[in-house]
Amino acid sequence: MTASTVLAVLAVGAATGFLGGLFGKGGSALATPVLAALGIPAIVAVASPLPATIPGTLLAARQYARAGHVDRRVLAWSAAVGLPATLAGAAMTRWIAAESLVVATDLLVAGLGMSILVGAGRGAARRAGSGPSAAELAGPPSALGSETTTAAAPGAVDGLAGAAGGVALLAPVADDPPAGGVGAIVGVAVVVGVVAGLLANSGGFLLAPLLLVVLRLPVRPALGTSLAVSAALALPGTVAHAALGHVDWGLVGVFGAASVPLAAVGARTALRIDPHRLEVVFGAVLVLAATVLLAWA
Repeated sequence: MTASTVLAVLAVGAATGFLGGLFGKGGSALATPVLAALGIPAIVAVASPLPATIPGTLLAARQYARAGHVDRRVLAWSAAVGLPATLAGAAMTRWIAAESLVVATDLLVAGLGMSILVGAGRGAARRAGSGPSAAELAGPPSALGSETTTAAAPGAVDGLAGAAGGVALLAPVADDPPAGGVGAIVGVAVVVGVVAGLLANSGGFLLAPLLLVVLRLPVRPALGTSLAVSAALALPGTVAHAALGHVDWGLVGVFGAASVPLAAVGARTALRIDPHRLEVVFGAVLVLAATVLLAWA
């Protein structure tokens, strides 16, 4: 790589890491089109960000876990179901045109973003029409509806490194299940896993909004859990592409040098933002990103 390319990859890695940590995604899907535009061969631009984003995604997930914002039940089911679904999606690439799937996924992301914005607007209207509840005055509860529910204990993401993205799955969880229960979790994991396999990314760009809209997780647990699951789902794609010789490890090193530390910074930034404002920003970014990608397609 030339010096100018190295600088450009560092900039892309920094932006990808920060935005991934901020919005709960691994970031490979964000990096691929930009790297391709810089002249990186298409298959290398697809494959190389995956291994580079795994450590940054884990660091960002750890920030959320330390603050109590990783839902262990969703994480366990998503990893268990999502990993084989990712492999199935990768195998299906020989029959499904990736271009049509990308367009359908962008439309879905735009719709999810609009749903998040509408839900955030309704929540703001309800809060404006009533004062603080007794629960709010008493502090955050431990049920799943709160920002701290079913969350991993501090440091939990060190538990299963390599086996499931380095996130512990063994601690007890709260009694209240996400909306729809295990069936809804499995459905979300299958969709995200298959799409991740088909598009050769970690699926985080789709997982976080589905956790918000379908499972109705609060925004911070949705983002934190999405990061932890994304790290796990990136593993099979990394192994497959590395075996096929699609990974440029020099590019991985340059990209990761910027993306890894910035992912943790992005996560810490998200944890300092008011959760209701974060939800609005997240929904707006989804709609904007999907619109840009649809126009680009």
